[in-house]
Amino acid sequence: MTKEKTHYRKAFNSPYLSSADMVEPTILTIKSVRLEGDKSKKTKDFFNTAYFAEKEIRPGEELKPMILNAGNSRIMKKLAGSPFIDDWKNVNITVYVDTNVRFGRDTVEGLRISAEPPRMQKPQLMPDTTEWTRAVSAFKETGNFSAIEKHRVISDGHKEQIKDEAANVA
Repeated sequence: MTKEKTHYRKAFNSPYLSSADMVEPTILTIKSVRLEGDKSKKTKDFFNTAYFAEKEIRPGEELKPMILNAGNSRIMKKLAGSPFIDDWKNVNITVYVDTNVRFGRDTVEGLRISAEPPRMQKPQLMPDTTEWTRAVSAFKETGNFSAIEKHRVISDGHKEQIKDEAANVA
């Protein structure tokens, strides 16, 4: 088993999500965005601060709020279809580390939000689940899989199984 390495910036214990917290591009859901004063107390500035529906970035590691700089705020405006931060809730985003961010004369790492909405993969429909029971009922009612496939991926074998179960349900 390999132990994960510790990023040097973890020592600074920021109250905000940073490049030190990210190990790969991550899909997150915006719960809310609020204009708030700097929690690090380094400035008296106010920031657009994103809070997430997810509680952990990885198992056992709390997900911190993220400051949305001007560039990320423009991306959020596009993704949410609104310039108002109050409308930026329930938006899925992909957060990644850009290693080529200019900060004064320095090049540093920074968090970015992808301009493209994340491709949300539908979960696989599996037998012996509540969703399966609903899928059998939906197929029996409509005779097709179109409503089911809007929400779940169904293998051809499972389609046959659903057809059989729907035919045998009284």
